[in-house]
Amino acid sequence: MAIRPNAFSIFFSVTFFMNTSSLPDQNEWIRELDRTVDAFQDRMVRTRRHLHAHPEVSGEETETTRYLEELLASNGFSVRTGAAGRGVIAESAGSGSGPRIAIRADLDALPIQDAKSVAYRSSVRGVMHACGHDAHAAAVLGAALGLAAAGKSGILPWPVAWRAVFQPAEETNQGALEMIEAGVLEGVDAMLALHVDPSRPAGTIGHRSGVLTAHCDEVHVLIRGSGGHAARPYESRDPIAAAAQLINAFYVAVPRSLDPRHTVVLTFGSITAGKRYNAIPDRAVLKGTVRSLDGDARLRAMERVREVAEGVARASRTEIEMTFKSGPPSVLNDPDLTDLIRQCAVDLLGSERVQHIEEPSMGGDDFAHYLNRVPGSLFRLGCSPPGATATGLHTPDFDVDERALGIGAKILARAVVRWSEPKARGREANQ
Repeated sequence: MAIRPNAFSIFFSVTFFMNTSSLPDQNEWIRELDRTVDAFQDRMVRTRRHLHAHPEVSGEETETTRYLEELLASNGFSVRTGAAGRGVIAESAGSGSGPRIAIRADLDALPIQDAKSVAYRSSVRGVMHACGHDAHAAAVLGAALGLAAAGKSGILPWPVAWRAVFQPAEETNQGALEMIEAGVLEGVDAMLALHVDPSRPAGTIGHRSGVLTAHCDEVHVLIRGSGGHAARPYESRDPIAAAAQLINAFYVAVPRSLDPRHTVVLTFGSITAGKRYNAIPDRAVLKGTVRSLDGDARLRAMERVREVAEGVARASRTEIEMTFKSGPPSVLNDPDLTDLIRQCAVDLLGSERVQHIEEPSMGGDDFAHYLNRVPGSLFRLGCSPPGATATGLHTPDFDVDERALGIGAKILARAVVRWSEPKARGREANQ
C-alpha cells in the first residue's frame, strides 16, 4: 500500500509526539530509540514489498533467506543460517554472555494465488504471502536495525543482548523445531513475537496472557472401496458416498458428543477422489484439522472421530484408515512478558488502542514450540487501514497497512530494552 499523508498519519504523528513528549527525562532513550526505528521505516516497507513480490512456500525459503542474510550482513550483523540454508539468525553486537532475549519472525508463504492489483503483487503464480509473514519479517528487521543503531550511538541505557530469528516453515509446523535443533535458543532467556491481525486497525494491538492459540492436529482419512461404473453403483463400494456420509457424521456427532464448555473445531479442507465423471473410484482421501484448547477435549475428540469412522465403514462396506499428525501446541503467553508488551504498547499508542483479547484463537502458531522451552509472548498487531473492509488471513486479497510495520518494530525494540534492564530483571546493575 502506498504511504500517503492523511488524517490518519497526522493523528499518528500527534499521538506519538504526545506520548513521548510526556515521558520523564530518564526515558529519553525511548524517544531516541523510536526515532532510530523511524529512520528505517522505508527500509521496512521496501523489504516487506520485496518479500511479498517474491514469496516461497514452506521448505523452499532459500532465496528469501539469502535476501535477508545479505541485507543483515551488509548492516554489520553477525549472521548465520538455519538447516539447509533456510532461516536467518542475527546477533546483537558486543553484548557478551549476559541474559539474552530473542525476537522472532517467520518467512514462508502460502499456495494461494495473489488477486491484488498492486505494484508488489506476487510474481510467483499460485503463491503469496497471505498470512503476513512478509510483514513480520519486516517488523523484526526494523526492530533489529533500530536496536543495533541505537547501541552503536550510545542511546541505550544499559547493556542489551538480543537475537533476531527469521524462521522458515511456520505453516507446516516444522520451522520452529528446525531452528531449535539448529541452536537458536542457546543462551536465550525469553522470546517475543508478533502476528498481524486484519480484524484490528493499524495503530492498535491485542494482547492476552496464557492460552492464545489452539493445539492443532492434522487428520488424514483414507477410504478404500471398490470402483465401478457410475450407472451401476450397487456393483461397487463407493468411497465418495462414504466420504460424504463420513463428513456429515463428523460435523454432527463430534460437537454433539463433547462438552461445549471445552472448544473443539473439526474441519476438512481437502477431498480427493476419482478422475472421471462417470466412474466410481476405488478410494477417496480426506484431509482436515482438529483444533482444541484443552488437552482432555483434544483426546476425546480424536477418540470420537475414530468411533464415527468405524461406524461409517461398516455402513458403507468400505475400509477407513484414520491418521492423526500432531501440529503446534497452544501458544501459552507468559504473564510478565505479556504485561511488558502491554506497557510498551500503552506508552506508544495510548491505553485505548491496546486491547485485551478476551478469547483464545482457534488458529495455531508454531511459536508455541519456543515457549515450551523459554518464556515468551506473542501479540496481535493491527494491520487494516482504518475505515476499510478487512481482508482476512489466508485469502487472495490479503494485504496490510504498512504503517503497522513501524509500530510493531517499536514495540519489540522497546520491550527488548526494558526486559534487559538489570533492576527490572532482579540483577545487580554492575553484573
